[in-house]
Amino acid sequence: MFDWFDMLWTYKLGFVSGAGITVLLSAISVLFGLLLGVAIVLMRMSKIKPLKWFAVTYIEVFRGTPLLVQLFIIHYGLAEYGVEFSALTSGAIALSLNSGAYLAEIFRAGIQSIDHGQLEAARSLGMSKPMGMRLIVLPQAFRNVIPAIGNEFITIIKETSIVSTIGIADLMFETNIVRAKIYSAMGPLIGAACIYLILTFTLSKVVARLERKLSEHD
Repeated sequence: MFDWFDMLWTYKLGFVSGAGITVLLSAISVLFGLLLGVAIVLMRMSKIKPLKWFAVTYIEVFRGTPLLVQLFIIHYGLAEYGVEFSALTSGAIALSLNSGAYLAEIFRAGIQSIDHGQLEAARSLGMSKPMGMRLIVLPQAFRNVIPAIGNEFITIIKETSIVSTIGIADLMFETNIVRAKIYSAMGPLIGAACIYLILTFTLSKVVARLERKLSEHD
């Protein structure tokens, strides 16, 4: 029987490198997804109908279609029209666009959880509606949805596994290389699963700690 621990140690550099790419892609996707999500939710809550329609369409399209299809459209489909991206860029774009749709809905729930009277009070103090949203509503909404944002980050870490299909050397890509070298699947796959579990477990603990600190400030 192949010694799994020896296998992990022998190919540790590949696994560590792949895990690093996975974390990098996840961080980039959540960062740009956050910015995109805020923009989309403000458009959705806007009274300007074209902006609202665009936001609703965007959310429905990216939540209603598989991430793998979105990735292939960006990497392979757009290339047919002269719009070409590197594999890493395509992966980051697809994950960011997909994450932005989910985060927009998360932010919408957070904003709706804030008492509307706070925005009215800000308006009565002379603040414009955008200023009231930026200084009063959004900070509170962001704090309320931190657990949901953490869950989205965890989801993105797991979903990055599909970027190996376009040649990005993430954790699953490196795992498949090891599988091909040792002619065995179970050991490398168990190793990859353990690394994903370590990443997601660590992140969940960080989010829980951050949530407790914010609760203490309350």
